[in-house]
Amino acid sequence: MKRKALIHDWLTVEGGAEKVLTSLVELFPSDIYTLVKSPKCVERLSLNMEHIYTSFIQKLPFAKRKYHLYLPLFPMAIEQFDLSNYDIIISSSHSVAKGVLTHSEQLHICYCHTPMRYAWDLYQHYLRASKLNRGIKGVCAKTFLHYLRMWDLLSSSRVDAYIANSRYVARRIFKAYQRRSEVLYPPVDVNFFTLEESKEKFYLAASRFVPYKKIDLIVEAFGTMPDKRLIVIGDGPEKSRIKRKAKKNVEILGYQSDEILRNHLQRARGFVFAALEDFGILPLEAQACGTPVIAFGKGGTLESVSEGQSGIFFREQTVDSIVTAVHDFEKREFDAKLIRTHAKKFRKERFKKAFKTLVDEKYKSFMERQ
Repeated sequence: MKRKALIHDWLTVEGGAEKVLTSLVELFPSDIYTLVKSPKCVERLSLNMEHIYTSFIQKLPFAKRKYHLYLPLFPMAIEQFDLSNYDIIISSSHSVAKGVLTHSEQLHICYCHTPMRYAWDLYQHYLRASKLNRGIKGVCAKTFLHYLRMWDLLSSSRVDAYIANSRYVARRIFKAYQRRSEVLYPPVDVNFFTLEESKEKFYLAASRFVPYKKIDLIVEAFGTMPDKRLIVIGDGPEKSRIKRKAKKNVEILGYQSDEILRNHLQRARGFVFAALEDFGILPLEAQACGTPVIAFGKGGTLESVSEGQSGIFFREQTVDSIVTAVHDFEKREFDAKLIRTHAKKFRKERFKKAFKTLVDEKYKSFMERQ
């Protein structure tokens, strides 16, 4: 029996990466290694706490809520895990998980959600958003991120095989690491997110409230359209700023359970998504409910939304572009059943079957080279 270990960056929030992890656990019941975990997050994901091992960061002050403060320690922390007794290492990585240390008789497969954003594509954006693009603090931040980028590139060679979550990410993996990857889209639980053909007159946005998700732009856009109602589900560091921008026609619900999220996705007239996303599972969960999407036309959403059939795109991350797209959207008609049929191409069962096949093939090829 081949022993497997799953490596995940951190288990503190419930996003698309965590939904991928739960599918991997269903496929390969294994020990999980992660930098830091939140008991609430683990419980919501229905993971077995006894099989989750954390790094020394778990014991540091405020680590469960403010783990990003310990970013300089992430590379060292991920390298401290002793994985020597496993045959196959599967990392689910958007930060440092792929940097675990393995030996020559172990196969390491990385399911890459993205190369580390703040070290590569969003480097300048991260500095500006954190107000670290000038002064002494800026010099320190740039020096550290330079080191982190070098470590990220070095550790990329520790992976035997990359699986990208979209063609968009596959291109970014090659750009950053000069490594080829196979593409396997993330799983969507179409058995949970079910069809509802009857729609109401509100629009929905849902996401973690972090800068690159651009929830603030969506809220501002609907503030200029007082005749249209917007409901926003999510939580995060940008929550206070977003609430201040909300007009009377915009309702901020904060964090909600999957059941309440599903209910809103099923009833919404349209789902609005403004992020430049690596893939984006939420737009597909909306489509699984038969709800069309209004999305930023760049990145992974170009691969998950069928323009004209399951949604439309806007071309710029601006208030005016979103407003124009909403007006265009309301002139069109969409078939909820066809939208769901499109979403079913990304169902969880397809993902699990394809992932198992890839692991078996990679392990067979790996052993033949030994």
